[in-house]
Amino acid sequence: MLKGIPPILNADVLYALRAMGHGDDLIIADTNFPSDSVARDTTLGELLRIDAPAAEVVQAVLSLYPIDTFVDDAAARMEVVGEPDTILPVMEEVQAEVSAVDGPTMIGVERFDFYDRARDAYAVIQTGERRFYGCFAFRKGVIPPDEG
Repeated sequence: MLKGIPPILNADVLYALRAMGHGDDLIIADTNFPSDSVARDTTLGELLRIDAPAAEVVQAVLSLYPIDTFVDDAAARMEVVGEPDTILPVMEEVQAEVSAVDGPTMIGVERFDFYDRARDAYAVIQTGERRFYGCFAFRKGVIPPDEG
């Protein structure tokens, strides 16, 4: 355990978050997402896991990870098939965590387009989230220099 770092963030996840650069995508996926096969196509090339609900994982990640402010699609959710405007409770919970760090409203991404975005991502974290459509993408932003 380290002070100031949420304990659910394991060493592998911390390594990936630190290694990512501005514009890299991070996927936080539910248990039904084909995370292992998709993760093999990512930059990292291996699956990361945190066995906790999606909103808890997002909260921990966003405590360290800046969301990009230069693009309109920096925060995204997988759309419900056939109901792109439906916002499920898991999506509301994650949006609350994004909003808590002054992040944008998540955009919807069609299911197969989301899979493509995930394959192009830097890394995939599979969560313990069992509710459907608990899949999210976050583009990494920048941390400004200290003033002085």
